[in-house]
Amino acid sequence: MFAYALMATVFIIGYLCIALEHPLKIDKAASAILTAVLCWTVLVLGADSILPELASSGSHGISSELRHHLGEVSEILFFLLGAMTIVELIDAHEGFKVITDRIRTSKRVQLLWMVGFITFFLSAALDNLTTTIVMVSLLRKLIKDQHERWFYAGIVVIAANAGGAWSPIGDVTTTMLWIGHQITASGIIVQLIIPSIVCLLVPLLVLSFTLKGEFERPDNGHDEEHQDPTTPFERNLVFILGISALLFVPVFKTLTGLPPYMGIFLGLGVLWVVTEIMHGSKNDEDKHPLSVVGVLTRVDTPSVLFFLGILLAVSSLATAGHLTQVATALKDAFGNIYAINIAIGLLSSVVDNVPLVAGAMKMYPLVTPEALAAASDTEWLQHFVVNGQFWELLAYCAGTGGSCLIIGSAAGVAAMGMEKINFIWYLKRISGLALLGYLAGAATYMAMFAL
Repeated sequence: MFAYALMATVFIIGYLCIALEHPLKIDKAASAILTAVLCWTVLVLGADSILPELASSGSHGISSELRHHLGEVSEILFFLLGAMTIVELIDAHEGFKVITDRIRTSKRVQLLWMVGFITFFLSAALDNLTTTIVMVSLLRKLIKDQHERWFYAGIVVIAANAGGAWSPIGDVTTTMLWIGHQITASGIIVQLIIPSIVCLLVPLLVLSFTLKGEFERPDNGHDEEHQDPTTPFERNLVFILGISALLFVPVFKTLTGLPPYMGIFLGLGVLWVVTEIMHGSKNDEDKHPLSVVGVLTRVDTPSVLFFLGILLAVSSLATAGHLTQVATALKDAFGNIYAINIAIGLLSSVVDNVPLVAGAMKMYPLVTPEALAAASDTEWLQHFVVNGQFWELLAYCAGTGGSCLIIGSAAGVAAMGMEKINFIWYLKRISGLALLGYLAGAATYMAMFAL
């Protein structure tokens, strides 16, 4: 079983390289891709001892497994690529000014609640990473003092992760569960919107007692000299079409039964045609940054490659049987789905939540109604049906648990990079609030079923 142990070792080393991306100065996408290739290579070379039933058909048996997993992974990647392109297109047209220009207050507490709830609902429609980038950019235009901005950026991280958890398109992990058929769009919205709101309300209420007075706005006099790349009509049209395209994806999937990436490509195709016609008379220099072709250069391709690498690496462990062992160990150690999910959520604040959720999806297979009816342990297995409590709580915990540390989520890493937020400062000032909100939301979900 040397090859079996070597696969686990390669994955753990690769995982550590991903977690230590900044000290090592090696992009996590590179580590993820290498980990995936090495894991599958070890699996092929050691197939005789790991999977003798597949080894009998040579490398073709393993290759067919790889193609099967690649099909599942590609659905997630194509969806993300389409969604990221639409969001970048809205941003290139400065469509988000529709929101930012409407904030006039200078009171600290009032701004806190406005920023919290705008971020919460914007994250559900876009995604937590994009929303964080938009809102931190907004805070720079509103608040002069950097350290004061850090408080609001901390709330943006909590709100973005909470808002993404209850929407099928708001967080990568929730999208993975939706595309994998563990949850439905309507099911996740109904069951998680209240716990997610509680997750945000608790930190907001606590900070409302500590933040007083008014904040100082920066001098935005130079903004008048800034030449807008688009007219108000163009800006508003692209914003409305872009948000509509994102919100239409669950509707399209329900109406047609086609995968979500087909819905996102429909929206992208419509936007592509509209923007080409809209900017057709402009010269190439002005048109290129506003076109889909120009915007594609701004899409975060390394993130897409990271998801490809880590999801394929996790798939190799699922094929070899590692994840089944881990699932059994977790069941024996904790005994109930609530403890398992809360542990996964807290772990996601230290390591990336994408491989954690991918691992959980492979560890605990989706249970069909037929399999549930034929099983003896129905009390345990009923949590793993479509919209089962395990999957819903996993979406919440993996989505919001990362807020407990600034490195625990894509939103936190983005805010940290943009505002140079100190890790220790966040740990002292925001982590406790995030943990309170996380536990309160989880308790709310459990209470909803207990009642």
